[in-house]
Amino acid sequence: MGSSPPGQTVTAPLGVIDTWPSRRIVLLRMKTYTAVVERCPATNLFVGYIPGFPGAHSQAATLDELNQNLKEVVEMLLEDGEPRLEAEFIGTQTVSVP
Repeated sequence: MGSSPPGQTVTAPLGVIDTWPSRRIVLLRMKTYTAVVERCPATNLFVGYIPGFPGAHSQAATLDELNQNLKEVVEMLLEDGEPRLEAEFIGTQTVSVP
């Protein structure tokens, strides 16, 4: 992992490691979720939700703001423990009709 200056947090998969008395390395497991994003024609806002994750939805004026909002919503929902997803996002398909 290499050496880091004292007081710097190093992120990597899993757990907390105490090394020296004056130094602590925090290792995080990042969770990734896929959001579906649409634009509401009535409000011109971006609307996003995470398929299968109850309550994980938000809206915002910009995509960056929407991403931050969804991140905060997911973090809040994860405080109650890992959710049991109701569905799994697979992807998108193009449907052609005459």
